[in-house]
Amino acid sequence: MKILVLGASGQLGSCIKKVATETSLSSISFPDEQVGNILDFESLKKLFKAEQPEFVINCAAYTAVDKAEDDILLCRKINKDGAANIALLCHEFGAVMVHVSTDFVFAGSGVDLLKETDAADPINVYGLTKLEGEVAVAIALPAHFIIRTSWLYSEYGNNFVKTMLKLGAEREELNIIADQIGTPTYAIDLAKAILAIIDSGKMAYGVYHYSNEGVTSWYDFAKGIFDLSDTEVRLLPIPTSKYPTRAIRPKFSVMDKTKIKETFDLEIPYWRDSLNVCIGQLALVGNG
Repeated sequence: MKILVLGASGQLGSCIKKVATETSLSSISFPDEQVGNILDFESLKKLFKAEQPEFVINCAAYTAVDKAEDDILLCRKINKDGAANIALLCHEFGAVMVHVSTDFVFAGSGVDLLKETDAADPINVYGLTKLEGEVAVAIALPAHFIIRTSWLYSEYGNNFVKTMLKLGAEREELNIIADQIGTPTYAIDLAKAILAIIDSGKMAYGVYHYSNEGVTSWYDFAKGIFDLSDTEVRLLPIPTSKYPTRAIRPKFSVMDKTKIKETFDLEIPYWRDSLNVCIGQLALVGNG
């Protein structure tokens, strides 16, 4: 089974690379962004022709949520047009596409768990362009898995966990938003889920939700990071109104994961347990 990973040098791509070494899925390619440039259709077509993949995992995305508000064209090119390019080539070469999306496709104004069938209503440019990417993939390619995730972190790249550890080492006190509710996702767990879906051989195409289990706020997420890393820092919970950002965030984006668990027989770890694993890994390699 030949698998091609695009956006391979990013956080999720790095996690898939790590997890792949621990599985029986050996034929996985991780081209760099020059070779696997999702915005260069002809170059990408050459890559598909050379690799002849059966599955393509799209980890490439524009994820700078606040910056996206002023960088709409590039954000849309990557999140929508790039996804469409991959889907069109998957269709041409007979490959299945696994496309990673986000909880930010939802407005997050309710209090019920978000199901795959709930209406998407993004409230920022990032969420809008990711939704446009989902639609483009679905139109171009019936054989797709769209996996929405949330609050992604790992020992790779830039993320909330590494930022908190850095700030916790530098400051005595931090203000953290306490009224945005969601679920952190350890990217290693997501990588394992994606490879398990591919390995299952099931053609249950469509949209799925994946995050770790449980519900928390950014404040309690930060508290968990400092508790598990034995970091002494005073945390102050603040409302979103006290920390205005360029992009509006969903207030509640906890996703229902029943569909992905039942379809692929997945056991999903509790967010704090996975955070503990990541903290341990960061302690081994250093938070850099």
